[in-house]
This record gives sequence, structure tokens and C-alpha cells, in this order.
Amino acid sequence: MFDLFRSRDKAVRILLGAVLSVVALSMLVYLIPGGFGSSSGGPDDQVVAEIGKQEVSLREVEVQVQNLRRNRQIPNDLLHVYVPQLIDQMITERAIAYEARRLGYVVTDSELADAIQAASNGQFQDVAVYKRYIEDQGMTVPEFESSLRDNLLMLRLQSVAMAGIVVTPAEIQQEYDRVNEKVKVQYLLFSENTLQGKIQPTPADLNKYFSDHKGSYQIPEQRNATVLVVDQAKVAASIEIPDAQALAFYNANLDQYRTPERVNVRHILLTTTGKSPQEVEQIRKKAEDILKQLRAGADFADLAKKNSQDPGSAANGGDLGWIVRGQTVKNFESAAFSLKPKQLSDLVTTEYGFHILQVMDHQDAHVKPFTEVKNDIATAMKKQDVNQRMQALADQAQREVSKSPQNAQQIASQLGLTVIAAQKLGPSDPVPGLVAPALSTAIAALKPNEVSQPVAIGDQRIALAVCTAIVPAHPAEFADVATAVRRQYVSEQALKLAAEDGAKAAAELKSGKDIAAVAKEFGVEVKSPEPFARVGAIEGVGPASVLDAAFHSAPGAVVGPVAVAGQTVVAKLVEKIASDPSQLAGQRDALIAQIKGRRQQERMSLFEDSVRSRLVQEGKIKIHKDVINRLVASYQS
Repeated sequence: MFDLFRSRDKAVRILLGAVLSVVALSMLVYLIPGGFGSSSGGPDDQVVAEIGKQEVSLREVEVQVQNLRRNRQIPNDLLHVYVPQLIDQMITERAIAYEARRLGYVVTDSELADAIQAASNGQFQDVAVYKRYIEDQGMTVPEFESSLRDNLLMLRLQSVAMAGIVVTPAEIQQEYDRVNEKVKVQYLLFSENTLQGKIQPTPADLNKYFSDHKGSYQIPEQRNATVLVVDQAKVAASIEIPDAQALAFYNANLDQYRTPERVNVRHILLTTTGKSPQEVEQIRKKAEDILKQLRAGADFADLAKKNSQDPGSAANGGDLGWIVRGQTVKNFESAAFSLKPKQLSDLVTTEYGFHILQVMDHQDAHVKPFTEVKNDIATAMKKQDVNQRMQALADQAQREVSKSPQNAQQIASQLGLTVIAAQKLGPSDPVPGLVAPALSTAIAALKPNEVSQPVAIGDQRIALAVCTAIVPAHPAEFADVATAVRRQYVSEQALKLAAEDGAKAAAELKSGKDIAAVAKEFGVEVKSPEPFARVGAIEGVGPASVLDAAFHSAPGAVVGPVAVAGQTVVAKLVEKIASDPSQLAGQRDALIAQIKGRRQQERMSLFEDSVRSRLVQEGKIKIHKDVINRLVASYQS
């Protein structure tokens, strides 16, 4: 087989995953003859079924099940239901491949190679990688290629069986009408949520409900724990930064406190960008008039708010705050750094337009004095010291409590930590006073006297816990689950009331009563959603299939009551809207494909049943029920 690849140029290596998923479809593993080392002559208790001389081995089924579990394609608690279906599918597909061979269909080496190349878009040509990948799957190359041949044979026989499907114009029209016909309804919605307020259970009601459903209320395994919390505020209060330490830091980092020359400036801008020379001249005259007003004593901030076209500063009276050299365009900078405090500039021209500047303050380059920055330095140093001390305290507490878990309270007191006594914590219950899912998860995994790793709670606390006791899972007492019992009781009764109200409302509508009057009687609203098709959705309700009966009824008919997602809906059919004939041509191809697909599925089911039944009658298929039952039982347990 490898010779078929040697004639092609070597290309980029790719995983055979594309080949496995595209060519072999769902049969890549379990169509391997004697897959994964199970030979055809294996013990009977390892063989699930025989199709001719081929076998479906127990190991093949288990590999498929493990793949499903690993990919989370089916819940573990449903495996005992799914496994028999999986085995049935494996037997059926292998039976079809067997029938194809018996009818004389063959797949040549060249066809097999072409299939692999087609699946990989012609990129898979490295023989060594091909061989190594197959072997990594626990197969030999001949086994893998045999499985692909079976798959191609099965597809070929299926295509023959599916050939010749004809869709008539009448069927196209019928499908078009079915898909595009719409209905318009009015409906009443009786919701469990809105009816819960009407349910007022007595203590006797709740106790009886609990007694009737006691098996449903189980308390899962719980843990008692002592939680030690390192609090940032508490640690920070114990730390003082001496002035000498802060001064040493200041002297070692003087560059951090150097301030370059800077000015505090405000301006008024009249833009000239994109303006004609005549417009620029008019703008200049307006700027000169504003400057004249300022020199006459007008308020700068007020004129800036009214006239400045700088969106970043106009609303703030033109204030730009402190600027340093290099922040603004050259002409603006030259003017700003040449003015004295409170001095107005002449008109300053830049590429943006005409500016009027006023410098509010001017500072030469300098180093901020220690007295000015001392508090900031102390705060930063304290923050760094607090974080280090918090982690050190948490690590120390974890070490000491691990050695002496029964003394957790005393250790916490010695280290200045806060203690929380957490009682009867379920697997996901929060520790009182802490929002820390990671801590709850850690506690749920602890054994008695075992200590968790420190867990960060935001950036202000670190916590660790020691498990003091485990409370085994046990039936709940009413007091333990009173809230849950009441919630469930009220929900069920409200749902029942919604169904009862829906049934009464439907009866009144069917008797001819006006829908608005019925809505008023039951305290609900009449909803009038937009018309919808069979494949559409009903606003406020859900998929159109909920009211499918409306498509089979005449206007005026009452549909329901229908239960849907905690609600009961009752509808009255207002109008049926026929499909638009002018749109049929544009949907014809899609409709033909839909009809053919549906009919192919029907034919495939009949075809597979026919092939399998005949091979069973001929004794070509033998199914070992005892092996299957044993396997299913293992997943039930």
C-alpha cells in the first residue's frame, strides 16, 4: 500500500486526524477487523457479535465507550442505555459492508489511496508519519486500511440504495406550503411564576409534602472546618514605616521625584483646518475680538466655554492642566513657556488654527522635597510589606496547623489571624462571610485534620482551612430543608393551578366567550404575537411547534391548553396566511434537497433493517446477548 504514496512529492506533514474524521466517519475504530489486538479466534466471552467471519469484540465497544466518556458526548449515568444502541449500530454498519462484499463490490488499492489523499486535500504524503500515526492508535496499517475499505464499501452500497429518488412538482409545492404557511393567533399565558403568590401553604401542607417526598431530600456529605483568614487591613495596621526608611528609599530613587519644567495653561482655539483664505481671515478677526475682550477684563473661562473649538478643554474653560515641553506643537509650546503667570498671549497660529493662551502657573525643573512625597513613599512601602507579610503569615499558619490541626484556634490567635468556624458545609456551600468558591472547593476535598493550601480571596485576604469533622450523607430532617420543601411545594401547586386555569379558560373560549373577557376574568393579558410559520418561534412562548395544532385548524379554533416550560398557553387562531407563490422559485432547490434528505433517511432505515434481517435469517449474524448484558450491567453499577 505504501507504494501508492511514493510516486507523489513529499509535502507538509499533517495529522491523520483529518483522514480519520472525514474518510472513516463513525466506523474508524469498530470496523477494524479484530480491533485493537482482539483476534478473530479470541474467547467467546470477548466477542459481542459475529458478521460472517468478522467479529465485533468487547474491547472495540469499550474503546468506543471510553471515547464518548472522554469527549463528554453522553452522561455517565446514561451509558447503560446508550451502549446497546452503540453495539446495534456497529453490527448494522458492519453488516452492510459484508453485504457489499458479498455482492461483488471491491475497493482497489488505488481507490483507497485516492480516498485518503482526497480526505487530506492531497497534503498527506509522508509515509513514515502515516505509518507511525496508525501504529500509535494501536493498529497495524493493514488493519486500518481494511477498516477504510469496509467503510467505502458501505458507502457505495448505500449510495446505490439511495439512487433514483424523484421529487415531483406537487411534492415541492406541498413542502413549500408546509414550510411557508403562517398563522396568526391570540393567546393567554398562565405562568407558574405569576401564580406562586396565590399559594399559601400551611405548616401541615408542608409537613405532609415532606413526608410524601422524604426520599427526595437527602443531605450530602458535609464538613466542619476551622477557617483561618489573613486580613490585609489587620496586617497593615501592625506595620509602621519609619521616616528614616522612607528617606533612604527617597535618596536611592531621586529620579522618580524629578519634575521637569512645566506650565499650567488654558487656551481658546478657533480652528482653521480646511477653511478658505477668506474664511481664515474672518476667523482671525473673531479671534482678535475675543482677545480684545479678555484684555478688557472679560472672564477667560466663560469665553472659552462659548467660543473655543477644542473639544477636550472648552467645557473646562479652556483648562489644559500642566504640560511639559514636547507635549504640544512648536508654536504653542514656545508661547506657553515664554509667558509669565496670569499673562495673556497674542494670537498664536498653529496648524490647528488661532490660539489665545493664558499661563496660570510656571514651575522650573526641580526635585520634589522629601516632605512632599514622604506619605506616598510610606504608603507604597507599606503596601509591598503588607503583601509579603500576608503570604508569609499564610504559609506559616499552613505549616503549623498541618503539624497540630487540633490547635488551629491557638495558632490563629498567636499569628493575629481571624478565625471562622464553618459548620456543615456542603460541597459548594460558601464559608460564612467569605465569597470564595475556590476555598469551598478546597474544603470539600479535605479529610479530617487535613489542611488546605492558602487561597487568595480578592487582593485583601488569604484563607486556609482545616477539616475538623465529616458529617456523612444522611436523610434530611424537615428543619434542614424547610425552605427547599416550601419552594418545591409552591412551584408544583402553582404549576397545577396554571394548568387548571388554562383548562378553564380554554373551555370558556370554546363556548364562544370573548378572549378579552376571559383574560380579564383570570387576570392575564391577551398576547397578539406576529404571524409565525411552522419552523418559526412564538414571541413569549417558544418554538412554533408548541401550537402546531393551529396549522391544522380553521380560524376561530381554540388550541390548548398546552404546557410549556412552567407555563400553560391557550390560543385562539385568528388567521391562516397562505404561502406566497412568487417566492417558490427561489426556494425550489432547497426544498428538493430537504425532501430528498428526509426520504433518504427513511429509505436508509428500511435498507439497513432489510440487510440486517436477511443476514440474521441466513445465520451470518450471531449476537452474543450474554456478553452484551454483562457489559451493560457493568455500566449500570
